[in-house]
Amino acid sequence: MLGARDMVFPYVNMLSYWVYLLAVLVLVASFFVPGGPTGAGWTLYPPQAILSGTPGSDGGIILMLVSLALFIVGFTMGGLNYVVTVLQARTRGMTLMRMPLTIWGIFMATVLALLAFPALFVGAVMMTLDRVLGTSFFMPAIVQFGEQMEYGGGSPILFQHLFWFFGHPEVYIVALPAFGIVSDLISVHARRHIFGYRLMVWAIVIIGALSFIVWAHHMYVSGMNPWFGFFFATTTLIIAVPTAIKVYNWVLTLWRADIHLTLPMLFALAFIVSFVNGGITGLFLGNVVVDVPLSDTMFVVAHFHMVMGVAPILVIFGAIYHWYPKMTGRMLNVPMGHFHFWITFLGAYAIFLPLHYLGFLGVPRRYYEMGDTSFIPDSAQDLNAFVTVIALVVGFAQLVFLFNIGWSMVKGKKSGPNPWRATTLEWQTPETPPGHGNFGEALPVVYRWAYAYGLPGAKEDFVPQNLPPDQVMAEGGEDLGAPAAQPAE
Repeated sequence: MLGARDMVFPYVNMLSYWVYLLAVLVLVASFFVPGGPTGAGWTLYPPQAILSGTPGSDGGIILMLVSLALFIVGFTMGGLNYVVTVLQARTRGMTLMRMPLTIWGIFMATVLALLAFPALFVGAVMMTLDRVLGTSFFMPAIVQFGEQMEYGGGSPILFQHLFWFFGHPEVYIVALPAFGIVSDLISVHARRHIFGYRLMVWAIVIIGALSFIVWAHHMYVSGMNPWFGFFFATTTLIIAVPTAIKVYNWVLTLWRADIHLTLPMLFALAFIVSFVNGGITGLFLGNVVVDVPLSDTMFVVAHFHMVMGVAPILVIFGAIYHWYPKMTGRMLNVPMGHFHFWITFLGAYAIFLPLHYLGFLGVPRRYYEMGDTSFIPDSAQDLNAFVTVIALVVGFAQLVFLFNIGWSMVKGKKSGPNPWRATTLEWQTPETPPGHGNFGEALPVVYRWAYAYGLPGAKEDFVPQNLPPDQVMAEGGEDLGAPAAQPAE
């Protein structure tokens, strides 16, 4: 998409993958040590995470923390490679404001991760020292099974601050690439330029900056000063503004466009609906007085999964359906794709909408069985069973998707080089799938932005980024704006 032959540091790119794989293997190894993997949950809160009453408090938690540290090392190598490639390896004419929004989303998410992951790395190292050497970074004076432990003076809240300083930017590390991909999918499959491109870019940048000053809205029940709660509630509402701008621009891009309801477009539209729904429930949880009674209920689970689970996964599916032809030279099977889409989309709502209601009832998260709880009606148990059945059905649909990928690679209809008639550089490669070095002997020269759709008088309803200006217009058509479209030095 940048017109580059490879990443700037291919060796580092490879090395980052192997370090990541090592991190995964270390984590999987925790299943085979005495005591098993950690039972501390994904947040790993101390002191519970490293006390002996928690499953995996010996080898399990240590391997988990070592795995986290290794993963961050691997990501740092890969992340720096992404940033340097975007800044230094763009082809001639590919200015920053001509880059596709997919690249902007990945670029900004990588910058966020490079700034946020060190906090998690430090937290993992400090908790490992608490567990192995008996230091007290996070461990207060504590009595376990009637015996005073040697810990003293540590602060469990400090770990929460370190974890969530990483944790909330992580939401946007996942979301920003999804925002960029959705922008490209909508523009291509609606045959219309993206509305407000520069505003979309600045919204990505502003979201990234604001994501570092909202982390403590995850900690309203930790006993913070009410004025801190007021501050973080305010910043949480403010960060909704650039996010809403992106939604408005997506809708305005679709307004009176030539919408093609292809599979990538269906997943993109489903993302917009799901992200808006998840974002609205985030306004509930961003308000202190509403969040406190809803904290640690299934309402939080529903919100989190709609925003961080369902919405980005819908984008990943849309991206696979969109770029699969370029990666393999074949189209995915459309009937199987529709089956996969509708079961996944409707199933996700059948799973997570009931969880919002269960949260209002007060059903807590992380409990696998309620028992005789007076304030939770028996109907909640039936709803839980319904959600479980739907989850299994949605899981089956993913098997159909995996079968489609394998089957289409062999039996799928040949796609040709540019089946979606897209403008970006990856669709203009001389070979499909792209050969070594991507672009043959000469790199492309970029003359315009990535969203030249529906240009009046043009030969086609799309104009590739690398098409010279003198080849754009139909015979007898006026060469609109050609002088201003020359490649930048």
